[in-house]
Amino acid sequence: MNQEVQKENLFTFSYFCSCFANFLLFFCFYLLMPILALYLKEAFHSTETMVGAILSCYTVACLLIRPFSGFLVDTFARKPLYLLSLFFFVLIFAGYPLATSVLMFAVLRVLHGLSFGMVTIAGNTIVIDIMPSSRRGEGLGYYGLSNNFAMATGPMVGMYMLEHYGDYNVIFYMALAISALALFVGSRIKTKHRPKQAKEPVSLDRFILLKGIPAGVNTLMIAVPYGITTSYIALYALELYSDKNVGMFYTFMALGIALSRIFSGKQVDKGRTTQIITVGMFIATLAYALLAFVKQVPLEYGQMSKSLFYAVALMVGLGYGSVFPALNSLFVGLSPNSKRGTANSTYLTSWDIGVGVGLMLGGAVGAWVSFSVVFAIGAFFDFVSLLIFVSYTSGHFLRNQIKT
Repeated sequence: MNQEVQKENLFTFSYFCSCFANFLLFFCFYLLMPILALYLKEAFHSTETMVGAILSCYTVACLLIRPFSGFLVDTFARKPLYLLSLFFFVLIFAGYPLATSVLMFAVLRVLHGLSFGMVTIAGNTIVIDIMPSSRRGEGLGYYGLSNNFAMATGPMVGMYMLEHYGDYNVIFYMALAISALALFVGSRIKTKHRPKQAKEPVSLDRFILLKGIPAGVNTLMIAVPYGITTSYIALYALELYSDKNVGMFYTFMALGIALSRIFSGKQVDKGRTTQIITVGMFIATLAYALLAFVKQVPLEYGQMSKSLFYAVALMVGLGYGSVFPALNSLFVGLSPNSKRGTANSTYLTSWDIGVGVGLMLGGAVGAWVSFSVVFAIGAFFDFVSLLIFVSYTSGHFLRNQIKT
């Protein structure tokens, strides 16, 4: 049996194309992330409130389309749907330089969010289809690394281009060119033939994986502190050290994610999905408890405080890097092939909602009390999620898992 598993090839041409196209897709997303607020202020003289509302349009649109994306991916041929949504994602970049009003720009952001929500579900489902099921955890781990590399390089390139050229349109056209390359690379993917599925009546289970709801609760809860971190860690550093430059925090966090993804994916393929999620959640809980504790370190031990701060970043990466591919595999393991799109949609929708809750909760509590309290709340969310997973979700998964 082991020899048979070893013969199954994960690293096919189509798999590399899927990973590279995903990297290019997310690179374009992160390329614009740090410059859009500046663009809205300079080009349209938008207020802070207006900027926040316009930028949130993308996230809201992406969140709203996800359940329908899963249904469409499971109902129609996946590759044409993937390429069509990716084509619209590319096309919208050409509209940004042509936008002459805030309203037009907001409409473009909504359309971009809809296409992004669709293409990410389709792409995630296709890569699962083309990889051997015996190496799914490992394959999802490497696939997720393409997101991490994009997150590590996209914002840096975007800010460099703005400083070097001083022209936002250059960045928009670069995103257009790179996303067009993603479309070309994506078109090279060869998908497996899917047997024609019997038509099922439209029901709630076609939009939400009902068996995945317990895991969805876990995903939502652990996404809350992650959303807090991505948005407010710079303000916490300012509170701690009067310095908002947290580039090294993200570097250590990305390193932890990369290291753990390589290890955890292989453990998932050995049938240790629930164990990996449990360990990852425990590490994340401990990390956020320590992050809240950093503020209690006396000022005279400044170097010790900073060392702990960066060690926590590595721990956050290790915890979440372990949980990501394992949870994704868990959702897929609860669904037949005909509902893989719905499984991915439920997973990503739960994650998006949790991140959104983290954004709102972190801002409100941080302004009212302090960010050390915010991260203590993050540790609480991770801890409760761990308890729910150990006491119920893991057993629910083992009872309902579909062997593929």
